[in-house]
This record gives sequence, C-alpha cells and structure tokens, in this order.
Amino acid sequence: MPLLRDLTDDEARAALVLKWGQTEPGTIPAWVAEMDYAVAPPVLDAVRAAVERGELGYPRDDRAGGELGAAYSRWAARHFNQDVDPDHVQVTADVTVGVRIALEVLSERAPFVLPLPAYDPQHGLGAITGLEQWGLPVDPDGDGYALDLDALDALFARGARTLLLTQPHNPGGHVFTRGELEGIRDVVTRHGARVVSDEIHGPLVLPGAEHVPYLSIDGTADHAVAVTAASKAFNVPGLKCAQILTTDAATRDRLLTIPWAQNDSWGSLGVAAALAAYDHGDAWLAELIERLDQQRTLLASLVAEHLPDARMRPLEATYMAWLDLRAYGHDDPAAVIRRGGVRVSPGESYWPGLTGHVRLNIATSPDRLTEIVRRMGAALTDRA
Repeated sequence: MPLLRDLTDDEARAALVLKWGQTEPGTIPAWVAEMDYAVAPPVLDAVRAAVERGELGYPRDDRAGGELGAAYSRWAARHFNQDVDPDHVQVTADVTVGVRIALEVLSERAPFVLPLPAYDPQHGLGAITGLEQWGLPVDPDGDGYALDLDALDALFARGARTLLLTQPHNPGGHVFTRGELEGIRDVVTRHGARVVSDEIHGPLVLPGAEHVPYLSIDGTADHAVAVTAASKAFNVPGLKCAQILTTDAATRDRLLTIPWAQNDSWGSLGVAAALAAYDHGDAWLAELIERLDQQRTLLASLVAEHLPDARMRPLEATYMAWLDLRAYGHDDPAAVIRRGGVRVSPGESYWPGLTGHVRLNIATSPDRLTEIVRRMGAALTDRA
C-alpha cells in the first residue's frame, strides 16, 4: 500500500491553513512551499503519541547532541554519505532563525552576499542583523545556475565577508556540484570570508543529481556552518525544529555560548517529528521523490503544451519551479495568473525589481498540476 497520499481539496484547506486557507475559493494554490500530501505516517504517529502523553511543555535542554544529534548523524550517513558528529548538531527553531544566528554570531560586521533570486525571507536578514546585503545576480537569460565566481570574488574584494548560500537552491531548483562548491570554497578562503549554507532542501534532490553538503568539502570546517531541517521534506514547518551543523569545535562553541534569548525556542513536537523523520521516514521520502520526479516530467510536457513561450531552468531539486514568463508581456504575471484561478508566487518576492517571473509549486496531484498549468496558459494568453 502506498505511503504517499494526496489530500483532497477539503483536507488540504483544513490542514494547510496558509497555503489553502488564505487562498480564495475557486483558485488553486501553488505558492507557499507546502505539499498537498498527507503527513508521513511515522511522523504523524510520533506527533500524535507525543500529544497523547501530554508532551506539550518545553523541550529538553539539549542545545547540541542528544537524541536529535544522533538521529541526524545517522540520517546524513545514509542519505549524503556524510560523517556528522552528533555533538556538532545544534537545535534551533527553524532554518531562517539558524541562518540569522550564524550571521549575528559568526560573521564580521561587514556586508554579506546574497545570490539572486533568493528565498524571500532571506531578504529581511540584513535589517535584522544590521549587516548590509549585497546581491549577486544570476543571469536571467542564462541556462545554468552556477554562481559567477569572478563576481563573487569582486564582492569579497570590495569588503563583503559572508556568502549566504542556499543549496539546493530555492527558487532556482539547482543542485550545486562538488566542483562548483570547491570553486566557491576557493574564492571564500582566498578572502578569509565565511559561508552560511542553507541546506533544507538537501533531502529533495531528484534523480540525476546528488546533494553534496558544503561541510563535506575539504577545507570548509573553519569558515562554514550549514543549517537544515526535516520540515521541508516532511511538510511540518509549523512544528519548529531545525539544526545548525558545524565541523569545527571553536565554531560550535561560539554558537553554544550565545544567550538563550538569541536562539528562539524550538518545540517539543518539532523534536518528536524530526526524530521520526530521520529514523523512520526513508520509505515515505523515497515515494515522495518518485512522485516529484513524475511531476517534474509532467510539468515539462504541460509547459510545452500550454506555455510554449515560457523558459524554465532545469528542476534538479525541490518542488518549486522557476518560470520565466517575460515572453507573455506581463510585468507581474502572478497577478494575471491569479485572476485566471491559480495563485503562484511573484518573482519579485525573490528578486526585488525582477519582472516577468514566477515560482510554481508542483507538489500536488497530477490532476491539479494539469489544471494549474492549463489555467496559467489560458490567463497569460487571454484564453481564460
């Protein structure tokens, strides 16, 4: 019996209170990065058991290591062939909080580099941390998504001291190769800079690509941290539990000595969900990857049929497709598409000032995805 189950519209509206609950009736939501699938049975069972035993208080006072560190270490060994010391796994509320902590505690008081497009909440980190944000645009007319290392080198030469790397990338769907990561490392080390690597989408790499953790690259231990969570792959972002990963004792110790108030509290139910995902979620995740691979193939055929003038970078990971719709002549295609009955994320949320792009969530049923792309094509060509 399959473990992966599509939610009905009514179930999705009840379960996904932002994505579906705040989208007008009659419009299909394909915006927020949540999946229209039921929670993995092992995760749901673990959370249900925790609730039934009344585990609704504060989580254990384990900033690093413990059960969660051990579970993540086993997970990383199985999925990424990565040797992770459990005592170098620190818990935090979510990935954005973990990135913010790393910037505040580890980064010099100097600008940080944010490749564009970038996950929309990352655009607020400069204001929160007091660090200036410098964009590193990826050519919107290019075919690939490798960072321009010469441009990165120039930004560090001008005074930037941290690169905020999202890999696999959201919204680009790019999986950085080992060679690309080694090139980034060489530029960073040449300038004595630092990397904060957001790797929440590491479990969502699709067939044909491989996730290489940045900290698994030689020569990264003393200048990098990674932040990850089970929440994206297992659809439980509301439970608040992420992990900050280090491979250098001095870096870990700096992070562990910060005031409690600086590390926003994670939740007991989030820990229960993460433990279940890391130790018992492999079979469900395998079905998810198979489904997303099928959706990726379906999307390509649907775009060719209904949006033949669209450009789409190869989707190597995640369930968000980055679509260039400039050929259809709308600066804000997301608004046009919404009037046609589909809600997608506007590209400007990920790259302020960029026109003609949208991010499309494909983690839904084949029937819904088919109707989503049909409606998009009709709206953009005035066939709605």
